[in-house]
Amino acid sequence: MDWFLNALPWIVGGLILALALAALRRPLNALLRLVLRTGAGLGVLYALSLTGGVLGLRLGVNLANALVLGLLGAPGFGLLVMMDWALAI
Repeated sequence: MDWFLNALPWIVGGLILALALAALRRPLNALLRLVLRTGAGLGVLYALSLTGGVLGLRLGVNLANALVLGLLGAPGFGLLVMMDWALAI
């Protein structure tokens, strides 16, 4: 019986952890998807920085632009291009 009393906190902790992971499954999936899309956005911005001079685009490779691309996708790219055009001096 002594082994059960020693293992009881671990069992309860494991059950609480399992319940927390089950409850947070959808938000964690959404966060992971956002992180992956933001990483892809950084890759696109980097590739565009290499060839953007030919096209006349000067988008910065930073986390804010990557988040816009990760959240909005292609419309976000259009937004960034229009902002670059509108703010050009």
